[in-house]
Amino acid sequence: MKRAATLIIVWSSIFCGLFSQKSLDLEGVTPVNHATLVGIGKAYLYDTYLSPLTYSGTNISILHDRLRGSSYLSGMLLWQQQFKIQIALTKNPTASASEYYGDIGYNLTALYPMIQTSRFRLLGGAGLEASLGGIYNVRNSNNPGSLKVSTNLNLSAMASYKLPWSTLRWQIFTPFAGMFFSPEYGHSYYEIFMLGNDKGTIHFGSFHNQLSFRNYFTVDIPVKKLTIRTGYLGDYYRTEVNDLTTEIIVHQFMLGLAFESINFGGKEVRRKLPLKSSYY
Repeated sequence: MKRAATLIIVWSSIFCGLFSQKSLDLEGVTPVNHATLVGIGKAYLYDTYLSPLTYSGTNISILHDRLRGSSYLSGMLLWQQQFKIQIALTKNPTASASEYYGDIGYNLTALYPMIQTSRFRLLGGAGLEASLGGIYNVRNSNNPGSLKVSTNLNLSAMASYKLPWSTLRWQIFTPFAGMFFSPEYGHSYYEIFMLGNDKGTIHFGSFHNQLSFRNYFTVDIPVKKLTIRTGYLGDYYRTEVNDLTTEIIVHQFMLGLAFESINFGGKEVRRKLPLKSSYY
């Protein structure tokens, strides 16, 4: 009995030591929070290059949101990436004509916690965004399309609060400086791209001629091994230049799944970690 007890103690000590060593080996491996959501809602399109009327209809989008820690600023800085694809099918007030809208957008934002408690966090930061899309009007024959291209420096703020049953998050984005494309009134795309008459199509964008605002609210609900993320995404975009006005407003309900992953690669993947790569 004494020998058995001694062996149990020895093996327990060895096991605990190995387990502790493996836990220490995971230090420096960065956790990443991912979420992929599908959104559906209402879109409003107003582009005086195409029509003096506001078109409204259904908007569908896919959003991938990625938030990870970093080694910068004593490990307090967070990197956020968002990739969004959206399309909208709209009609004019009399439903006699249609406009189609599509957009691909990417955001990279650095966030730093300004207030942080066990339940509440308030972060602020800045980053880059790029967007490529356009509006197509089926009624127009000479100028049926309007290209929407922009790149901006963004400001962002994010607040989150932990409840016993969920986590709430609210985030806003707005650009303060950038570049965007817009032709002049009556300036055809044939002239711009085929004849090379592109003067006055690239503009410096700021609050005087470009207003954009993204309002993002989510609720994370853990259900067994899954985390359901749902919420609201609102986008407002307006430009006024060359006697042309563009206004795109989108309100949509979002639903998807969020999960945590461990990000390691390079030399870390060859370390003796408890996690084994399926490739190396």
